[in-house]
This record gives sequence, structure tokens and C-alpha cells, in this order.
Amino acid sequence: MSKELIRLRDLCMAYDNEPVLNNINLYINDKEFLTLLGPSGCGKTTTLRIIGGFATPTSGDVLFDGVRINDVPPYKRQINTVFQKYALFPHLNVFENIAFGLRMQRRPDPSDPTGKRTVKIPEDEIRERVMEMLEVISLKGFESRRPDALSGGQQQRVAIARALVNRPKVLLLDEPLGALDLKLRKDMQIELKRIQQQVGITFIYVTHDQEEALTMSDTIVVMDKGSIQQIGTPEDIYNEPKNAFVADFIGESNIIDGIMVRDNLVQMYGKQFPCLDGGFAENEPVDVVIRPEDIDIVPVEQGQLTGTVTNVTFKGMQYDIIVDFKGFKWLIQTTDHSPEGERIGIKIDPDGIHVMKKSQYSGMFGDYSSFSDEYDELDDASLEPVEEESGDEE
Repeated sequence: MSKELIRLRDLCMAYDNEPVLNNINLYINDKEFLTLLGPSGCGKTTTLRIIGGFATPTSGDVLFDGVRINDVPPYKRQINTVFQKYALFPHLNVFENIAFGLRMQRRPDPSDPTGKRTVKIPEDEIRERVMEMLEVISLKGFESRRPDALSGGQQQRVAIARALVNRPKVLLLDEPLGALDLKLRKDMQIELKRIQQQVGITFIYVTHDQEEALTMSDTIVVMDKGSIQQIGTPEDIYNEPKNAFVADFIGESNIIDGIMVRDNLVQMYGKQFPCLDGGFAENEPVDVVIRPEDIDIVPVEQGQLTGTVTNVTFKGMQYDIIVDFKGFKWLIQTTDHSPEGERIGIKIDPDGIHVMKKSQYSGMFGDYSSFSDEYDELDDASLEPVEEESGDEE
């Protein structure tokens, strides 16, 4: 069983009387890779700064190993931080950049019985620990290089090694991949997860990139407007979003108004669809999430719903198809090509339908009429009326 390492309890933060965090309650386990995910301004970086000791909450507590640390300065916490700007010393080589923090440290002199005298870390220990870190970040042999002779990914790994060489219990990472190009960013996602597993400490990672969060995390905390919207594994967050904001922010989603007829049966567009959800009141208004990859295109006569293709974009591995269903645009991702203007049917398996309670975010997401500038939508008035669909709802 995982041991709890950090707990945020009723955490609130305000700047100039404007709330930034609202009653954040969260625990983080030892050796966990946890990601704070959300749009700009949601409070994720503020949360990270409070954990690191760079900001003091307006109210609430930060507990580390059960001890309240609100007033403990950053340098006395067993926590190090890697920022988006790596801030490597340009005049020092890789070895000296990593060793810098160790050279600044002093510890009790073992020969002093009073414990008052301190000494520097011995040079042979510094070298051993730096070389160990170079091995971890796969940069052995780069000791003599200057930062300007390294790629962006290599510089980032040096910054991580400089933080890890001090042997913290927690490493905070604030959007550290933001400055890298797409391919390198993807490579570093795998590399970061490998490093975290190898050193066996807690990583707390901040990003607005849902792919990064899904790729690396043990636990994802989705935030918006200073509040936590959902906490869960990547699989839970993607497959079982709690509200329309989470469903829209994590991946692509079609979010439709529905009525929960009864357990395992939801109604959309006047048609009933079997699903796997329950626990709602009979005929309760709900939000229905259908992921684009969970929709099968079938001949019109076999469809649970029929609609008109209004746009098609080739994405290499798949086609992104926009389909109009009674004036509401859906996104379908498929390897099958359907030309613009074609009438198609769709079928959705029960496990491809996820039903959520209505929330403050209901009605804000899901219509792909303005999916992207690359989609030049047909005008609804030019589309023939959608006829009553026949389908096997039961």
C-alpha cells in the first residue's frame, strides 16, 4: 500500500482579494507521478509553488509526512523544482552545473560531538553522486560540455539531474517540456517517466497538455478556475469524466443533451440508446459523452442515427469527419473515408456511451460547428432535413 507523503488541506489562495485556489483537498503518495492538468489560469502552478514553499496559502495547510510545513522555507523542504526555463549556468560545464548544489551544502561534522560544526561534502562523494546522475539521465561522457553545446532535451535532463543530485523526496516540474519541439517533447515524456521510476521518488508535474498527462502520470488532477474537477488514473479520467469540462479537456468529445430514461438506457434526439450507466433518477436530464473513436459508420438503413457529412480532413492515421445530426455537429474519427455531402448512419456500442450529471459546464462544449479553422462548414440551411432514423435501441 502506498504511503501518503503530501496532503493539501482546505487550501485557499487569493491575490488582491481575487481567489486563485478554492478549498483544494489533495493527497500525494510517495513514489507517485502526479500531474496537475488544466488551462492557463486554473491554479495549477500556484498549487505547485505552495508545495515548493515559494508561495504561502491564504488559508489551509500543507502537510509533509504528517507535519505542517506552511512556514518552512523552500531550502529547508525535501523538495526541488525544475522550471520551464532550465537556468543552467552558461559558464559551467555539465558536471559543475549538476554539482553546484552539492558544493553549496554543509552538513554536521561527524568528528564534532557538539554537532555545531559543519563541513562541506567531500569531493569524492560529489563526484560519485554527479556521475550517478549522469548515468540516470543517459548523459555519461557529457561532463565537460557547456550548456550551449547541448540540445534542448539534453539541457532539460541536466536541469533534472541538478535537482535530483540533492536527493529530494519530491521533484516539482513546472511545464518543463514547453520549450521543446513536438518530437523531442514526446521523447522526453517517456524519458521523464523512466527517470522517475529509476530514482523512485515523487514527481509532481504541471502541464496544460493532456497528452503529456495521459502518457506519464499515475494520477491526474484536472483543475479549472481554482478548483479540482476530477482526480483519477489516466484511464479513469479519459473513460469516466465527471463533467463536460473534463470530457472536453481530455481528448476530443461529442457532448450531447440527453435524458436518462432508466438505468442502462439513455435518450438522445428522441431515440433510446443502451448504455452501461446507472444511478440516475428516471427521466433525469444528463450530459452524454461519446468519444469520436467510439462511433462506427454504417449504411443509413442500419444506423441508430443518420446524418450528413459536412467536412472531411485526412490526418494520416485516420480521417476526422464532421457529421451534422439535426443541426448539431459531431466529430467522428475513423479509418473509413466518407465523402463530403454523403448521408451516413452511425452505431454506438453501449460501452461507448458515458452519461454524466448536468453541471455548470453543461452546454459549453461538444458542438463541432467551429471545430477548427481548417473545417469550412456547410451552412445548415443547405442540408436536407434529417429524416426520422430507425434503429435497434433496445
